[in-house]
Amino acid sequence: MHRIGLTGGIASGKSTVANRFKARGLSVSSADHFAREVVQPGSAGLAEVVDAFGDAVILADGSLDRQALRQRIFSNPDDRAQLERILHPRIRAATNAWCDTQTEKGARYVLLEIPLLIETAQQHTMERVIVVDVPESVQVERVQRRDKGSAEDARRIIATQASRSERLHAATDVLLNDRDIDSLLADVDALAERFDTLYP
Repeated sequence: MHRIGLTGGIASGKSTVANRFKARGLSVSSADHFAREVVQPGSAGLAEVVDAFGDAVILADGSLDRQALRQRIFSNPDDRAQLERILHPRIRAATNAWCDTQTEKGARYVLLEIPLLIETAQQHTMERVIVVDVPESVQVERVQRRDKGSAEDARRIIATQASRSERLHAATDVLLNDRDIDSLLADVDALAERFDTLYP
């Protein structure tokens, strides 16, 4: 199975790219999907998160309070590392199981949207790495507009991720997303057609 990783910094346009590939009939999934899957109510993953962080990260309906957990780990690197030790192996196992299913269905290749692809060194497990690239100034503007926060808040989030140069160094394919959406989608279509040739 050919695995293609899709990554980029916050507000770079990864989901737009993933959705375009999916609309073309390709097998697409995301680390965020698997991250939700492994902490469903009643799961071993959720139980371990509660053991580590307490009932304060659980909502009244028994599901994970993502906002509470995000706030806790954002300001505490040790907590963030602990959460990653709990979730990342489960997310990878769920990803591998999904890829196996796609192979059985006859998929030519799969596209995996992984925001922390570089940070978790998963680029080495991919045949290709697509990076959706934007200047940091564009990221800051988009995060501010999306989250209704300050530029400082946006830069703080960006600082926790791999640098732009680190992502570009790992890339086999780059989609520059500092123009209008039609330009981005046209570039995605061209890349998908190239993959159709590479993986007939």
